Amino acid sequence: MGELTSDAVAEPGSELRPVDPERVGPRWLRRLLGVDAVTIAHIRPVLSVALRATGRGVLIAATAVLSLVLFVATALATAFILLGIGMLLLPLLTPLVRRLTGLCRELAARSGVTIATPYLPGRPSEPGVVGWVQRCRFILTDPASWRDLLFLLLNAAVGFALGLLPATLLVYAVEGLLLSSGFWMLIRESGVDFWYGFTPMDTWPRVALGALVSLTVFVVWLAATPRLVAGHAHFARALLGPSERALTASRMRHLSETRSDVINIQATELRRIERDLHDGAQARLVAIGMKLGAATRQLRTNPDAAETLLVDARNATASALEELRCLIRGIHPPVLAERGLADAVQAIALESPIDVAVTADVPGRLAAPAESAVYFAISELLTNIVKHANADRASIDLRHQDGALRAVVVDNGQGGVDAGTGTGIRGIERRCATFDGTFVLSSPEGGPTIATLELPCALYSPRTSSC
Repeated sequence: MGELTSDAVAEPGSELRPVDPERVGPRWLRRLLGVDAVTIAHIRPVLSVALRATGRGVLIAATAVLSLVLFVATALATAFILLGIGMLLLPLLTPLVRRLTGLCRELAARSGVTIATPYLPGRPSEPGVVGWVQRCRFILTDPASWRDLLFLLLNAAVGFALGLLPATLLVYAVEGLLLSSGFWMLIRESGVDFWYGFTPMDTWPRVALGALVSLTVFVVWLAATPRLVAGHAHFARALLGPSERALTASRMRHLSETRSDVINIQATELRRIERDLHDGAQARLVAIGMKLGAATRQLRTNPDAAETLLVDARNATASALEELRCLIRGIHPPVLAERGLADAVQAIALESPIDVAVTADVPGRLAAPAESAVYFAISELLTNIVKHANADRASIDLRHQDGALRAVVVDNGQGGVDAGTGTGIRGIERRCATFDGTFVLSSPEGGPTIATLELPCALYSPRTSSC
């Protein structure tokens, strides 16, 4: 990026480009304010951020009003739970409370504050009255329910104040600017003594002082609004985020699930290897033994037939050896062990019947289990693309940065992939979850399909691949 000059402006996320003066305000307004195009272009992003934050503040104020209503209703339902009324109302009110707190989490995310969902996973309940009792018990024993209740109580005051203050500052600043532009004379002619702040709006010198106050309020609004909304986001995270106990419980559940997945994956792989050995190499070795036995019996009486059997046995030996090599590649490809992940991915891309472009930036070797998981996940994705996507091109981008390995597989196929319908996609998710990784699939109708894998892992040696 070069230095900013009088005829160019740099916006966030864009290249430096010339400014069209007509796009940053009418000429008469620029002359009236005494500013040039570059100055207005610098003000616009700040003004846009403040306006969006003000809109979120209005939504926060609305959630504060709903918080008060839901707090009163939920508190009464909890208080009267022994009378039976609360037992009926609490399971109905809790989804509304969690929907409201979910909206607060979304608003916080727009301010750059991510809040994880802290609720314990749901449990199956029996039908009828017993089921209502079980649901009530589950709600009351979930610590997040009580934290939600505390948030509703405090948000009724904190959210209303922090959410409404930006809009109040903006309205007050606009009011002062309108009065200073001449509206004060109309109010004065109607016989009303109007004050703006601590300044009576009755003479031009005092009006000028009021205009200065309104400009000050406007600058305060520009600077303070994003911070006020972000302050509410941090307040929400303190109450709506998972506690240490919830984080520990979630971590234990995750480890239990991934351990179960690892055991299932290993059992499936062992069954596959056993089936391949039994149906492939073992059957060929048995056939070779039978042919050798027949050749031995025919060696003296019919040498020509024995020679034919020996040739067949030699061919069967070559086929069995090739099957064993394929089986070894399916367990752990030699190119992956010798050259690393980048070359292994390049190898499966070259073997693919469609055009696959590979971009790799992995300046080192990963732990063998992580490399194997990513390799087989990418292999599974390419197989699905060839079989189901109706695509003729694909690309693989493989990078290691910020302590994580990120692989993005894109194809130009027909799209419409449902992650919940295929066992292959579920298997990839399990592979990633085993390493605390993530797998995200985006496949709109008509394509393109974008699959993103990310595994936290470290590089432990320089790479030896040629990519």
